[in-house]
Amino acid sequence: MKGFGDLQKMLKNAQEMQDRLQREMAEMRVEGSSGGGMVTVVLDGQKNLHSLRLEPEVVNAQDVPMLQDLIIAAFNDAAAKINDILAGKLGGLGAGLKIPGLG
Repeated sequence: MKGFGDLQKMLKNAQEMQDRLQREMAEMRVEGSSGGGMVTVVLDGQKNLHSLRLEPEVVNAQDVPMLQDLIIAAFNDAAAKINDILAGKLGGLGAGLKIPGLG
């Protein structure tokens, strides 16, 4: 039954790593911008919006669609950065796991 104990220990370690990663992602703050910094957003690692900053020059009642596009682009910029950070963290975590039959 030694193998079963090792499996339980491995699963417990994986759960602890997942919990730690979720805490880190919730505490993380990532900034994204568009329009040369005219629109800036801050997201946490779970992609919740924490702040939005608009430079006054970008606010034009005659061109609301452009402002909407800039906000979306800034959000997507921050989200892409989060995806890159998460991929790096998951890659590092996976390297430490020794799963029988997978490597």
